[in-house]
Amino acid sequence: MTVNRLRLGISRCLLGEQVRYDGGHKRDRFLTDVLGQYVEWVPVCPEVEAGLSTPREAMRLIGDPKKPQLTTIKSGRNLTRPLALFAERKIEALEQSDLSGYVFKKDSPSCGIERVRIFNQQGMPSRTGIGIFARAFIERFPLIPVEEEGRLCDAPLRENFIERVFCYRRFQDLLQNVVTRQTVVRFHTAHKYLLLSHSQQHYQALGRLVGQAERHRPKDLALKYGELFMKALAVKATMRKHVNVLQHILGHLKDRLGDRDKAELLGVIGDYHRRLTPLIVPLTLVKHYVQKFDVAYIRDQIYLNPHPKELMLRNHV
Repeated sequence: MTVNRLRLGISRCLLGEQVRYDGGHKRDRFLTDVLGQYVEWVPVCPEVEAGLSTPREAMRLIGDPKKPQLTTIKSGRNLTRPLALFAERKIEALEQSDLSGYVFKKDSPSCGIERVRIFNQQGMPSRTGIGIFARAFIERFPLIPVEEEGRLCDAPLRENFIERVFCYRRFQDLLQNVVTRQTVVRFHTAHKYLLLSHSQQHYQALGRLVGQAERHRPKDLALKYGELFMKALAVKATMRKHVNVLQHILGHLKDRLGDRDKAELLGVIGDYHRRLTPLIVPLTLVKHYVQKFDVAYIRDQIYLNPHPKELMLRNHV
């Protein structure tokens, strides 16, 4: 499957722009120097674009976590309305940007997506807030993968986010072409093992949906599929699930492999299961045999190549 160049929203400070409240930035070199080679960034700074100066007085969230107020810390100025109005305008514009994901600045009262400090009437903080702009974005685009830059320092979380971004792009490409029941079924087939590495339950539910494709109009089928598809990918992939997928793939190869090759492949899968090697090791061997024996069904599985190899993912144990 061909994937067009991705467009991702991002907090402008993460690109090195000096838009922080203190006049600084929080450039993230993985995002700018590595991931930036494969995506087109759509930078946003809600606070600056809502008309606030740089530098500016620090702000915090107060009150009801579900509908917080955004106020300056020293002067107590309430900036909720200008930020909310900006969010409404910006999100309307972003509908035309064809985004495949968004990286937000952690802990920000405008952009944090989880565990943002919010203060009650007694001035006591709790980690239950969501940034004003981030909340509005997530509510409007519930299927678009979002993440905070701090969590991307964790290899499995980084891999899961990037995988979801590329999967969402493929799903958007599916919708932007002529949608038929057959194209949805083919999409599902190509993602079988990737889905199984996340959630067998969701994979089975998706299988039932495409198995009853005739009950739905093609576009409705695709939209129902996409919602459940992205929920499946949000479930954490685990070593045990990957081992299960690798063993399924081995089942397609075992009649073609000699005893020595079969033992070698079983050995590297076992090493991965015991955390002695990263996932990329058994996958590399699997891909070698798939190409050697031209096993078309496995060769076409997105699981083997869910994102550019240059991103060096799947290299953690």
